[in-house]
Order: sequence, then structure tokens, then C-alpha cells
Amino acid sequence: MTFSIVARDPAAGAFGVAVATRFFAVGALCPHAEGGVGALATQALINPLLGIDGLAMLRCGVAAGQVVQSLIDADPGREARQLHLQDSLGRIAAHTGADCIPWCGHLIAEQVSVAGNMLAGPEVLDATLHAYQEASSLPFAQRLIHALRAGEAAGGDKRGKQSAALRIHTTEAYPALDLRVDDHDDPLVELDRLEVVSRERFVHFAQFFATRARPGGVHDRSTIEAAIASATAGQIGTHSRATSA
Repeated sequence: MTFSIVARDPAAGAFGVAVATRFFAVGALCPHAEGGVGALATQALINPLLGIDGLAMLRCGVAAGQVVQSLIDADPGREARQLHLQDSLGRIAAHTGADCIPWCGHLIAEQVSVAGNMLAGPEVLDATLHAYQEASSLPFAQRLIHALRAGEAAGGDKRGKQSAALRIHTTEAYPALDLRVDDHDDPLVELDRLEVVSRERFVHFAQFFATRARPGGVHDRSTIEAAIASATAGQIGTHSRATSA
């Protein structure tokens, strides 16, 4: 199951993972990332521990190629797994096991990799990568979704559609944006809609969260509300949302 993209936004230094599949709740186990550390996607006959252990190694500064090699060496089911990742220095590595269901494979380019299995054909990854590379003017989150939608238009998961997810990290261990569509007739359309909704208030509110560099964050509600109002002025269809979670 699954096709995914793992990328780094060179302007912001953010890491992102986006994924779509004919499988329930792919966002729960496939995408992993951390600010300043790296990002990865684990899929096919999924081993959830590859995501946890892989991110732990990236956190310790282990190079991407060594992370992948160590993970698959330790996994008896390695030939049924697919994994691709990027480390904090931009190094990328990937593994597509020999027993992954065709069409399966991965592509690596500068600051981005795509991988998939159970796909309609290699054109799915070609279209995903090309769309990402050609959409450099889009904001990072929209660029990742745009890439997946191009892959879906090229055939996507040959079994159909069910779930999708988008996870982006900037500087912190917690995500800057974490969107999941667990079960939907058209999950990428719904993921796209959620990303639009996130820009109504959430992404503006999130800039005031506590960080390691600013432990208290900004907790003056009038300051937060004024900034959100300024950022969203003129937006069409903006809904009223509560400032608190």
C-alpha cells in the first residue's frame, strides 16, 4: 500500500512527509519527522518500529544511509518493507524490499524522495516528483499535497483511495502542522481542504507556541488575537475559531 513524499523546504528548513493510500489511518504510523532532525516514511507491509527507531537514530546524528542499513539489517521482514528518509544534513536513503507488491520503487532527488508500492505503475512516482519540483513557488504544505494529487492523477494506489496525511516540522519536536484524513472517499481532496482551514487561524496561532528557545511562548491573548486578525485580514470565508485549543 501507499505512496509518499519526504522533503525538506530549503527556505524554512522544515521537514515534511505526505502520504496517500488505500488503507485506514495511514497518518498514524507511516509519517515521522522532527525539527532539526529529519523525516521518514515507513510503509508496504508496515513495521511501525522502523519509524520510531529510525527517528531516534537520526536524532543522534546517524547518517541517512546508515540508518536505513541498520534498520533493515535488524528486521527479519526487510524484504516486505519500504522506507525512505532524509537526515538533518539533507542526505537521503531508501529501501524497497524485493517482496513489496508491484509496482513498487523509489526515486531520490535533491532534498526530496518519493516511494510507493501497490501502485498503478512507475508513472505515479514520476508524476509526484515532477509536480513537487515544478511547484517551488507554492508554500511547503500546499506543494506536498499538490505532488500527491499529481501522483494520484497518474494512477496512485491501484486499489483505490482511503486515507492521507501531511506532517510538517520546523524547529521543534512537535509538528508545525499535522493533518490526517483517516477514512474518506476522496482523502487528498479532504486533506487539501483541511490545509486551507489550517490557514484560517491555526498556522497564525501556532507561531506563538512555546519553543525550546522561547519556553513561555506568547501568552497574551490580545497580542495573539491582533496578530491573527492582521494575518487573516481580507481572507474570504474565514470562520471564527477559539484561540484556546
